[in-house]
Amino acid sequence: MARSGGITNAMSVGIAVQADWENREFISHVSLHVRRLVDFLLQFESTTKNKLAKLNEKLDRMSRSLELLEIQVSNASSNPALFNSS
Repeated sequence: MARSGGITNAMSVGIAVQADWENREFISHVSLHVRRLVDFLLQFESTTKNKLAKLNEKLDRMSRSLELLEIQVSNASSNPALFNSS
């Protein structure tokens, strides 16, 4: 009878070791995918910040150009003699 208990105990240990191995493998896969996700998000953030900075520069230039055009139109409107050719 002692032998039967030993086999059962060895089987239980074997099952526990197999389950532990599977859990560790699962955790390893999850960790790998989390690292990949974090790497992607960091790269995405960097790329997005760069693109937004470039877009902001373009908008600033366009805004300054628009202000200049508005001043020129305002000056031309207040001085109609500029449009008369003599």
